[in-house]
Amino acid sequence: MRRIILLATVGLITCSCNQTSNFSLQPIPGSITYGGQPTMKLTKSPIGSQLPHHFTDQWGDDVFETYIIQPDRSLRLVNRVIIQQPF
Repeated sequence: MRRIILLATVGLITCSCNQTSNFSLQPIPGSITYGGQPTMKLTKSPIGSQLPHHFTDQWGDDVFETYIIQPDRSLRLVNRVIIQQPF
């Protein structure tokens, strides 16, 4: 009986480990993709290349974002770092 419970527990843990997260960063005011994808396509940039973007948000904090160019030439937001000003 213990063996069955152990195998069932291990099976459930293994199944839950294979799930991918559907969490994705949402654009904020100042992001390149805020309000939709840009109308200009990056035709000369290689697919999969990273595009850094730096701006100051409405509270005066520095925001550093990283985008990856997708095969359809759209941009996917993959990383955001917000550096808050002390005062």
